[in-house]
Amino acid sequence: EPYGHYKAKVDVDRLAQSGDVGKLILVTAISPTPAGEGKTTTSVGLAYALQRIGQRTMLCLREPSLGPCFGTKGGATGGGYAQVVPMEDINLHFTGDFHAVTSAHNLLAAMIDNHLYWGNALDIDPDRIVWRRVLDMNDRALREITQAAGKHDTRQSGFDITVASEVMAILCLADDMADLQARLGRIVVGHTRDNRMITAHDLKADGAMAVLLAQALKPNLVQTLEGNPALIHGGPFANIAHGCNSVIATRTALKLANYVVTEAGFGADLGAEKFFNIKCRQAALRPSAAVIVATVRSLKMNGGVAKTALAHEDVDAVYRGSANLVRHLANVGQFGVPTVVAINRFPTDSEAELAAVKAIAEAHGSKAVVCSHWSDGGAGAEDLAHQVVDLATAPSRFTPLYDDAMPLIDKINAVATRLYGAAEVVADASVLRQLAQWQEAGYGHLPVCIAKTQYSFSTDPAALGAPDGHTIPLREVRLAAGAGFVVAICGTIMTMPGLPKVPAAEAICLDANGVIEGLF
Repeated sequence: EPYGHYKAKVDVDRLAQSGDVGKLILVTAISPTPAGEGKTTTSVGLAYALQRIGQRTMLCLREPSLGPCFGTKGGATGGGYAQVVPMEDINLHFTGDFHAVTSAHNLLAAMIDNHLYWGNALDIDPDRIVWRRVLDMNDRALREITQAAGKHDTRQSGFDITVASEVMAILCLADDMADLQARLGRIVVGHTRDNRMITAHDLKADGAMAVLLAQALKPNLVQTLEGNPALIHGGPFANIAHGCNSVIATRTALKLANYVVTEAGFGADLGAEKFFNIKCRQAALRPSAAVIVATVRSLKMNGGVAKTALAHEDVDAVYRGSANLVRHLANVGQFGVPTVVAINRFPTDSEAELAAVKAIAEAHGSKAVVCSHWSDGGAGAEDLAHQVVDLATAPSRFTPLYDDAMPLIDKINAVATRLYGAAEVVADASVLRQLAQWQEAGYGHLPVCIAKTQYSFSTDPAALGAPDGHTIPLREVRLAAGAGFVVAICGTIMTMPGLPKVPAAEAICLDANGVIEGLF
């Protein structure tokens, strides 16, 4: 269904409902640093290269949020010769999916307040409403607001960024339109005064929300610079949500291609863990291989080198910082997924530094391949593609980290101790009591979605490398009953980011010919 000249929606109901034919390849990374890792460029380069060596390949990515585009991180369409296009459209309004999610989310918020205004027949406790509003922009001034709850009353609430909305997570985990509406109906918005949960279905909001999301549920089709088909669909935050593109897009690609390359947000401790434990669990997906993206620059930062000194050769710093890579390799291995390291090469990397990364990976049971897709396109990632095909030949041995039957607090502890290297998780009695209540109410089978800083295995963003024996403070828990997971908020993570001192928006403009400048 064309949306202009260069993008389209795919009507999945018109595709043949045959079984999956493709192998699913996850691209993840070491912990992100200001030095840059290049996970999306590697995903694009790998898709190029697989196609070049004779494999019918599709790429599945998330849609970018406007918040990072105008903030610090920038867009999410790759870079150099490893890009998806049209870059400007994808990074801005694209096909309107994010606007639809924002509208559906805020419709529910409006219907809650409208119900209170007209007499509150459900006896909702205004002080126990947990459904906030959302906006797809970094705006710290909206984190906490005072709003009218009725004709004269006020209550405290706030805004999250749209990618943190449970509606976004639902869009990306739904199997089809019927499942989408059922999940929307299960959203818990608050409690009554006698402690009953109130859902979107109780407010009769789920039908209208589904109508707003009907077109957004269809995957978006674009292409890479080398002509590979790319499905870019959905964009859940990799902290507060599961950080992966939609199940519908992934399944669509698996029916059409031999290889499907996808990625998960942030480092493997967040994005890959949630891809495995939430998305693959719910959608019955079985990944065949994983790629962990690393750079010499990032490893040197993890080894204590300042960003301003990264251009100087420092093999010892690479070895010191490799603790981060080694833990990510071990973590992905716990899921039974074979892994290769993609070294995203920068011009300042020395041969000795690249050799060090290869040696480190091989010492821990994996191969490392130097890639130059940013400058050379698909030709720069062919060695990586061959390695991926070799790994994916064997039957998948994927298994989630924990069983559904494990208590919620034990699931949180399993992730923290087995993947983060933590000694323990600590929480107030009220948080533990809430988890126990959800367990008793029938939500104990759900997976957990841990929200913490992306920059460290701990909750301290300055603790680089692979910290051990730290404590994970569990600050708050939220039930995402529609999405199908329990969110565990740790440390000081924010669900509404702010803009930096000098936001990227200051450099974005139209030139005299109407061409966008400064968007990246």
